[in-house]
Amino acid sequence: MNTLLFSERHIGIGPEAEQKMIAKIGLNSLEELIDKTLPGDIRLPQEPEQTEPMSEARFAEHIANLAAQNQLFRSYIGQGWYGSITPAVILRNVFENPGWYTSYTPYQAEISQGRLEVLLHFQTMVCELCGLPLSNSSLLDEATSAAEAAHMMFNLRSREQEKSGANKLFVDRGLFTQSLAVLRTRCSEQGIELVLGDYAAFRPDNSYFGALLQYPNAEGKVEDYGSFAERIHKAGLKLAVAADLMALVMLEAPGKWGADIVFGSSQRFGIPMGYGGPAAAFFATREEFKRQMPGRIVGQSKDSQGKTAYRLALQTREQHIKRDKATSNICTATALMAIMSGFYAIYHGPKGLHDISTRIHGMTSYLNDALEVYGYEQENSSFFDTLKIKLPAGLNAKTLRRVAEAAGINLCYYPQIDIVGLSLDETVDNQALNDLIEVFASAAGNLPVPVEEEDWNSICSLDESLLRKEPILQQPVFNSYRSETAMMRYIKQLERKDISLVHSMISLGSCTMKLNAASEMLPLSRPEFGQIHPLAPKEQAAGYLSIIKQLEQQLCAITGFAACSLQPNSGAAGEYTGLRVIREYFKASHQSDRDLILIPDSAHGTNPASAAQAGFSIVQVKCDDRGNVDLDDWENKARENAARLAGCMITYPSTHGIFEPGIRKMCQVIHQYGGQVYMDRANMNAQVGLTSPGFIGADICHLNLHKTFAMPHGGGGPGAGPVCCAAHLAEYLPLDPRDKKEGITVASAPYGNAMLLPITYAYLCLLGTAGLKRATQVAILNANYLAACLKSNFSVLYTGSEGYVAHELILDCRTFKEAGISETDIAKRLMDYGFHAPTLSFPVHGTLMIEPTESESLEELDRFVQAMESIYAEIEEIRNGSHPADNNLLVNAPHAEYLLMADEWPYAYPRSRAAYPLSWIEGNKFQIPVSRVDNAYGDRNLICCSC
Repeated sequence: MNTLLFSERHIGIGPEAEQKMIAKIGLNSLEELIDKTLPGDIRLPQEPEQTEPMSEARFAEHIANLAAQNQLFRSYIGQGWYGSITPAVILRNVFENPGWYTSYTPYQAEISQGRLEVLLHFQTMVCELCGLPLSNSSLLDEATSAAEAAHMMFNLRSREQEKSGANKLFVDRGLFTQSLAVLRTRCSEQGIELVLGDYAAFRPDNSYFGALLQYPNAEGKVEDYGSFAERIHKAGLKLAVAADLMALVMLEAPGKWGADIVFGSSQRFGIPMGYGGPAAAFFATREEFKRQMPGRIVGQSKDSQGKTAYRLALQTREQHIKRDKATSNICTATALMAIMSGFYAIYHGPKGLHDISTRIHGMTSYLNDALEVYGYEQENSSFFDTLKIKLPAGLNAKTLRRVAEAAGINLCYYPQIDIVGLSLDETVDNQALNDLIEVFASAAGNLPVPVEEEDWNSICSLDESLLRKEPILQQPVFNSYRSETAMMRYIKQLERKDISLVHSMISLGSCTMKLNAASEMLPLSRPEFGQIHPLAPKEQAAGYLSIIKQLEQQLCAITGFAACSLQPNSGAAGEYTGLRVIREYFKASHQSDRDLILIPDSAHGTNPASAAQAGFSIVQVKCDDRGNVDLDDWENKARENAARLAGCMITYPSTHGIFEPGIRKMCQVIHQYGGQVYMDRANMNAQVGLTSPGFIGADICHLNLHKTFAMPHGGGGPGAGPVCCAAHLAEYLPLDPRDKKEGITVASAPYGNAMLLPITYAYLCLLGTAGLKRATQVAILNANYLAACLKSNFSVLYTGSEGYVAHELILDCRTFKEAGISETDIAKRLMDYGFHAPTLSFPVHGTLMIEPTESESLEELDRFVQAMESIYAEIEEIRNGSHPADNNLLVNAPHAEYLLMADEWPYAYPRSRAAYPLSWIEGNKFQIPVSRVDNAYGDRNLICCSC
């Protein structure tokens, strides 16, 4: 073993294990397996240019050198990003803890109770601060949330408004620039016309359906919008408000003065700026709109024994179920950051949050008064933390900027040469305030007067009518964990309720759950990456920009494309972006009538929703009995729709878990009729080093960095979905939100979730070309090994032309229905064995989809096989009558710890069989906190806030 090679640590299969697995599959070599799995005509004809892998120690030096190129100025730029302090107890026990960042989206509620509980508290915090009864458990960022709000209000139009064609959305000029840029992109293909103006002068008519405000606005002004909200509602319109969560601790909740939707970023609640992201967006609304609200909702239900249990509620709203009828394509959200923000609120409690908020405002008020002494004039008559400052005569912004940057300070510079802005935050102390005063005083030719000790929390310059009247966060959870000891124990208590990669293999298909190595994760804790504002001068972010440039080049090489954008901040956002690039390409070519996309049944679940969001009509193409796209149907539908054909969306290998042999033919057909080929790279884990979308014939693709490239899932996000494309599409990739050129913008920050990019950069550097190829080969090996082991008891639904699967496989569980057993029962029973359930009933109802990934060992794969074989034996006992169909080990699964420990045992089979069906479970038993959760009860009785 070469201990310097990261691939030896990341890839769980060594040479000896490989030989055993190949023998079980019935072949002679791994290369033979790859030859039989991938069609020969898509194999790369020659090896990619070789890059040598770095050792973990060498990479640590390399990333430290890159980090040192970032300059840590104090940024008072604001505009949606602010300095914040992540409490060390949260940084250490959540952000840096694989128990939290390697868990999957909590679809399996019984083994996700910890995440669900804290996300419910996050929702409670949002509801109380926004003054609305319903919140989701996070969205991507503030700008995309603005677009979601616009689309939601559009969908909520009355019958009369739809009939009259009301399609205008009023947007106040005070909206953040990045939100306006994303709004323009997202609304343009939904038939929504944006009207930008001054809210005070706006007069609604029947051509409008809604209005959107920023509170406080982008210049920092706090306006009284109460009468505006009344006017809006009187005209039958809906009102959405982008709000600052920290300001809402002090200010009256928008829901109280009339907002129907409130959204924004929770970045100020303990999340680093990270050069733009990730930070959890929040979204709250009225209860009557719950079925139109985008994103996931955590709700409260009960388990089979009547015990309170948390779950994801109203899942039938979600995009992979509603497909092209979905109101949003949101898939990955920002759960990990929402969890951190929820813990931030719990740790500080209402008194602590009030202290932080009033201290920020008090210091801003003091600074406002102090600057007047030096000749500066404040243009915001009412503010929370942001000053818009007119410079004294004889001083221009260029001179002030020179003085400020010499002092290591960034300000916000307006186009006018005599106007600057600044936003204070919780990191500002007396010394920082003195430094600011010294910059402004010296720039104006004055001597600064140092700040004396002040009771900052007692200084308030806001009119009392604007202040919150009612107390917030009175629930016990927000008033119980003031000490670090108590908080640490609460975090650990919740962590113990969740299965993650620290416990066992997560065998989900379509959502690759591979090792998120510590060496890849450590750079994220460095302040040089966390504390950079995304609007800071580029020379201050040289390290970031170096990573970004190299990563774009690396991803282009892997995909076989010419250009890359890192802006999309989730896989679904990447899908949308790729489709909008195609849309913009055809617009520029004067072919706007090309508005139709072919999508096969085997496509990834979010594809139809993304296509609909991008403004395309969808034609579905059927698959044959072997799971392949029906090529005759494909060609017929392309030919029939040739005049309108914009292209297709293909997932490859497909979500049926196979490399379809006709992929090149599919691409050729689309090109023949003038379309573009979009390849969904959710399954890139089966391609890297062996083939590429560009070589196969695609024009554009997105990449799920949280799947193939080792970025953690974080309990449902954050993610990143870079887009790579051929040269002819490059000019249509997303622009910086502040770019004046015509084009699309899909996220708040220029580089999306930039703070996550060092993870993927590390993954690529540590593995090198050979390691990346080996990872792909072993992913395919592991899936085929499981197929070979399980096929005698569980039918593998689809295989390729040679009888092999790609990197994932689908087990057909429909044959067990005769015994009264469903795929859900098998999934729940796996929890008793210490495993997370595979993907349920997707893409085919009645199945389990399994993806073992390359980072699992043969020993772990064999444990999973033993568990599945044991479950099969339990099903056979039901079939032969040993156990009744309505009362057995499977239908009663999972068996909660409290039930196993109770004095009375309600079942005929022994506790030992329920809890320890295999001997090795005794040494590593995951105790399940609740029994099977009643989903239907939770949907009928939606409770989405803490009591």
